[in-house]
Amino acid sequence: MPGTNLTREEAQQRAKLLTVDSYEVELDLSGAQGLGASPAEPGDGTYPSVTTVRFRSAEAGAGTFIDLVAPAVHEVVLNGRSLDVAAVFRDARITLDHLVAGANELRVVADCAYTNTGEGLHRFVDPVDQQTYLYTQFEVPDARRVFASFEQPDLKATFRFTVKAPEGWTVISNSPTPERPADGVWRFEPTPRISTYITALIVGPYHSVHSSYEKDGRTVPLGIYCRPSLAGFLDADAIFDVTRQGFDWFEEKFDYAYPFAKYDQLFVPEFNAGAMENAGAVTIRDQYVFRSKVTDAAYETRAETILHELAHMWFGDLVTMEWWNDLWLNESFATYTSIACQAYAEGSKWPHAWTTFANSMKTWAYRQDQLPSTHPIMADIRDLDDVLVNFDGITYAKGASVLKQLVAYVGMDAFFQGVQAYFKAHAFGNTRLSDLLGALEKTSGRDLTAWSKAWLETAGINVLRPEVETDANGVITSFAVRQEAPALPAGAKGEPTLRPHRIAIGLYELQDGRLVRADRIELDIDGGLTEVPELVGRARPAVFLLNDDDLSYAKVRLDEESLATVTAHLGDFAESLPRALCWASAWDMTRDGELATRDYLALVLSGIGKESDIGVVQSLHRQVKLAVELYAAPAWREEGLAAWTEATLEHLRAAGPGSDHQLAWARAFAATARTEGQLTYLAALLSGAAEIEGLAVDTELRWAFLERLAATGTADEAAVEAELKRDPTAAGERHAATARAARPTAEAKAAAWASVVEGDALPNAVQEAVIGGFVQSDQRELLAPYTEKYFAVVKEVWETRSHEIAQQIAVGLYPALQVSPRTLAATDAWLASAEPNAALRRLVSESRAGVERALKAQAADAAAASA
Repeated sequence: MPGTNLTREEAQQRAKLLTVDSYEVELDLSGAQGLGASPAEPGDGTYPSVTTVRFRSAEAGAGTFIDLVAPAVHEVVLNGRSLDVAAVFRDARITLDHLVAGANELRVVADCAYTNTGEGLHRFVDPVDQQTYLYTQFEVPDARRVFASFEQPDLKATFRFTVKAPEGWTVISNSPTPERPADGVWRFEPTPRISTYITALIVGPYHSVHSSYEKDGRTVPLGIYCRPSLAGFLDADAIFDVTRQGFDWFEEKFDYAYPFAKYDQLFVPEFNAGAMENAGAVTIRDQYVFRSKVTDAAYETRAETILHELAHMWFGDLVTMEWWNDLWLNESFATYTSIACQAYAEGSKWPHAWTTFANSMKTWAYRQDQLPSTHPIMADIRDLDDVLVNFDGITYAKGASVLKQLVAYVGMDAFFQGVQAYFKAHAFGNTRLSDLLGALEKTSGRDLTAWSKAWLETAGINVLRPEVETDANGVITSFAVRQEAPALPAGAKGEPTLRPHRIAIGLYELQDGRLVRADRIELDIDGGLTEVPELVGRARPAVFLLNDDDLSYAKVRLDEESLATVTAHLGDFAESLPRALCWASAWDMTRDGELATRDYLALVLSGIGKESDIGVVQSLHRQVKLAVELYAAPAWREEGLAAWTEATLEHLRAAGPGSDHQLAWARAFAATARTEGQLTYLAALLSGAAEIEGLAVDTELRWAFLERLAATGTADEAAVEAELKRDPTAAGERHAATARAARPTAEAKAAAWASVVEGDALPNAVQEAVIGGFVQSDQRELLAPYTEKYFAVVKEVWETRSHEIAQQIAVGLYPALQVSPRTLAATDAWLASAEPNAALRRLVSESRAGVERALKAQAADAAAASA
């Protein structure tokens, strides 16, 4: 939306002038249920919003502005003086002139709008019970869609919400929920001083389960909420168990009691992200209430999300970044500590959490860091447009990797001692990175100036290689670690940088067919070459593994002899983490064109049967599919897909009945089934004509099978409609939208395109489902005409839709499957002529880089075939 940007300089000026004391927000949501079953229709409803803000000005006569995105403003009263609404409300801002020195009071009466985009106050109607469910999502700048606010993180205040709701509904906010009022008006006590973006309201006839966390005489009420149509699937006890484990571990490590009055977790519909750390009222995507059987990897991911948001209660909510430059620290800290809790907390079900991190989060980081948009971890956030596209692999995954490196560098005890001092010094305030680093320097005795500059203020990845020499008897005569700093991607800012690393070197031997770690050396490396004299004079092991235990953030390569052993025995590592590191290295080499796609497929096929970690198995499934579909030489692609699909079917039939591996292989088979025989078998599994012992073809698996059958033209519209009648839920509607858009006909593609691009009625989750169905890797010819259409409309879409909706379209509909120089040329021509803003330019440039990488990988694969 034009006019909604805010620059860092504007925020700094406003923070220098103002101290905000309190907000009183009154919302009348009593009409929300009566708007009709479809919240997607244009002009589908507004609600009265009254905001009273009390703030202090450092200067008499000064001017500033308050933020508000609203269809109508009826009244603006500043210090008892009515302002001309037409004169002061423009471009999502209300101008405030002639402030008095000291205390000021502002009252704004407006009509704000419900949304179906997952931003502001989202409205959803459950097709099961036809009831309306509301929730807010405010990060980064969307509290202003619900009430007038000084929308920046360093202008903290207290918030008192008063909400009128329909009879029978519940209202949840940051403060404890009051007793159900007779008059339908819910009056909350004021919050502590918090930022606007972590305030929240969740309103509707939600189902709830309650418990508590008790420690040292304190009791923290705990609540879990979801829609009644999901209540039968809500495993509240498991969620409470993870939550209490997090409370125990974080309170011990942070030495600071949970800082809010209660802790609710609310599983809400059509949520754009995984979850959001609203203080005391965390919202979580309700796909985490599992309707069907999922693997343990899904439970692990949900637990990490729960712990990530809980960690934010301290780091982010209690102590908050001054400006979005430190978004990375906010997210990286929560990511690092959530995974550390899973890995180290007593009784954790997922002590292998760092394996999952290495094989999923870090691969995301490595990918992001090789795009033309790569940036330092501490990014230069000039305005809101910058931060909105900066929730990326560097902000989350690289940042968390570097925090893990920092912990290794200063020591875990010193790290958490510094964190404890940081929380005590800055509770309910705002900070910069320097505040945390200063605390860590005091507790560790390490000077972190050079470390911070090298790791946080530069972009790009280092490559670590072993250089080893042995004598005729296999005794090591020299060993060193070579560090390289490859050139940054074209268009990226900055220079390649060599960094200090704290790493471990693992020495592995083959024992009874297993690769077992015989020794481990931990050391600091810096510069281009670091000698390791401790290894000289020892017998050479079967494998040298640099960055063992995954302490640092770097690409790792193997020496020739180690590579040969790992290629033959990758599945034979006794522990999951070294296997994951080697799998990740092989994947990285494939993406870089150093390992041909056909060789990567052969490596996976040789070792995946021995892989016990289900999260790694599922990552390999995704990576192989992507590699063969995008990185294989086109002439060999179908052969590769055929070999992979036959392997998935073999593993499916061989897997233990009812096991996680069986379910994962069933989904992998469904993802690429292609021959007449395979599709006939898939249809038979769906209908029940064929069965596999232990495989429950439940609701979600049925949709996975049907979506593939629809994409191949094997299932028609009648089959989709019949399945939707079996599952007439919101999730079923999304799956049906995917299946319809996936059909291999020009009519289906045109209808899907029109619903997303030419219309704007689809809710965010349904639009995402349609885009997911529209883009099918074996429909390249059918999709080819949409390359030109994409470039004709993407700028207009960006300028006229909300950020979340526009980003879905800009990224999801980019012609990434059209891997050819023509696509690069079309992209370059558009970038040169369209004059997109920085955020859209970044997203399109990132997609272009994916096509360029695929072309290089395809060339490498073709070269391997002719070698």
